[in-house]
Amino acid sequence: MSYFIGIDVGTGSARAGLFTAEGALVAHHSREIRVWRPAPDFVEQSSEDIWSAVVECVRAALEKSGVRPEEVAGLGFDATCSLVAVDADGRPVTVSPDGRDEQNIIVWMDHRALLETDRVNAAGDFPVYEFVGGKISPEMQTPKLLWLKTHLPESWSRARYFFDLPDYLTYRATGSTVRSMCSMACKWTYLAHEADAGKSGWCAPFLETIGLGDLVAEGYSRIGTDIRPIGQTVGEGLGSQAAAEFGLVPGTPVGVSIIDAHAGGVGMIGMKLPGEAEGELDRRLALIGGTSSCHMVVSRSKRPIPGVWGPYWSAMVPGYWLNEGGQSATGALVDHVISTHGASVLAKEAAREQGCSVYEFLNRRLDALAEGGFLASLTQELHVCPYFHGNRSPRANPHLLGMISGLRLSAGIDDLALLYLATIQAIAYGTRHIIETMNDAGYRIDTLLCCGGGTKNPVFLQQHADITGCRLVLPAEAEAVLLGAAMLGAVASGACESLESAMGAMSRPGKIIEPDPRATAYHAAKYKVFHRLYHDQLAYRSIMEGTGEPT
Repeated sequence: MSYFIGIDVGTGSARAGLFTAEGALVAHHSREIRVWRPAPDFVEQSSEDIWSAVVECVRAALEKSGVRPEEVAGLGFDATCSLVAVDADGRPVTVSPDGRDEQNIIVWMDHRALLETDRVNAAGDFPVYEFVGGKISPEMQTPKLLWLKTHLPESWSRARYFFDLPDYLTYRATGSTVRSMCSMACKWTYLAHEADAGKSGWCAPFLETIGLGDLVAEGYSRIGTDIRPIGQTVGEGLGSQAAAEFGLVPGTPVGVSIIDAHAGGVGMIGMKLPGEAEGELDRRLALIGGTSSCHMVVSRSKRPIPGVWGPYWSAMVPGYWLNEGGQSATGALVDHVISTHGASVLAKEAAREQGCSVYEFLNRRLDALAEGGFLASLTQELHVCPYFHGNRSPRANPHLLGMISGLRLSAGIDDLALLYLATIQAIAYGTRHIIETMNDAGYRIDTLLCCGGGTKNPVFLQQHADITGCRLVLPAEAEAVLLGAAMLGAVASGACESLESAMGAMSRPGKIIEPDPRATAYHAAKYKVFHRLYHDQLAYRSIMEGTGEPT
């Protein structure tokens, strides 16, 4: 038999999974990775720490499976869209005010470059803006690069390569500097559709205007000259050093990499669903939940949508345009609300006593409070605006803040349970806002394919179904992100002739959750409050800036 390894690096951990050609998970392993926060809005990691975690995970998954190295036919990598700086020998170059070379990754969620983001968005009229929803985000790479050049000029000069983290992993595995069209189109303002038409994908006047003209003068050698669609083979496959570290055969095919959320999309969006004709992809949204959430849809048509990233050509499924919505803090927001509440310690202690997670404990409290009635209505007077880390889409405003309305002079476990529920609902209203914006542009989304940490929570799932009015489909293989990465290895090896064929052959649906029609009117009312909180925030800001209340 042939097996395929998917390797995933998320915000908090690295993982590896070994899959059969039918998409069945044989074995997997994970390890936490280190994070530094040297200042507010600064989030950093280490490429050496991440690579050692990847090596451990691959070796452990192989050992657990009993699969022989020669039976592994291909590998695929996915990772967060974080910025990696290395020198000509691949050694780390610091991106930190601490000055430590070990800290050579600016993590995707790092918002140090807010001023640079505003500067980039004020640069003029360039075609790149049309393909990022109208605005560059601080979570993209051009503001981060500009920050690095401005604030750490020595590191800027020392760095020979700047990689998106997924591309760094294939570089480390193969020695090749091939970049992924996924990463470059989604995070680096690379215009993949123009490159496909025989033009340069880089917009030189844009880079020169924002202050990154030296990258143009160098012929883009530090940011990418060989950019390929996902699934193609990188270089000569697994290099001898990486093969020895992994315990695999040198030359094992390695697929062009992908961003982690996009790997989740690949792992789900092509499955065959009951009641749908083949190819109706514009009805499907892949919801990948974790620290943040991503909302991925693909189409044969180019659909620019204000406030929604893209359209990106061949960035997730070759030959399709990708639109990508997202929420900058979802799992991170739920955890923040729990950990900062006055009853957090009591709730976590009670959960330990009951042998469950704090989420399961709070779900049980909500069931008890609802007394068999309509659980969602517990938040009738409690409302949350979820923009604690700004809004990625469709408002595309990183300066927005979180808000809570309806607090009482109590902070017990039941108060925490209600706030936890209101926060999950607020996240789901954000998803509904994204879906409505996409459908207004021509999509017909009525099905959410869901994977990731949050989608293991039944309250999270049912609230999303009820609030969006969409059916939710959970993949039969829960580790859809790892599966998506493994599909890249299957395509690179030649076992699957295309990514579309791999998606159809290796993924299938599991549980399906339908929306409860009894919830429609209640959530329609709370959804109005969700929007009102945003407009009220703008009004408060306007008043405090002394410009008067907006009309």
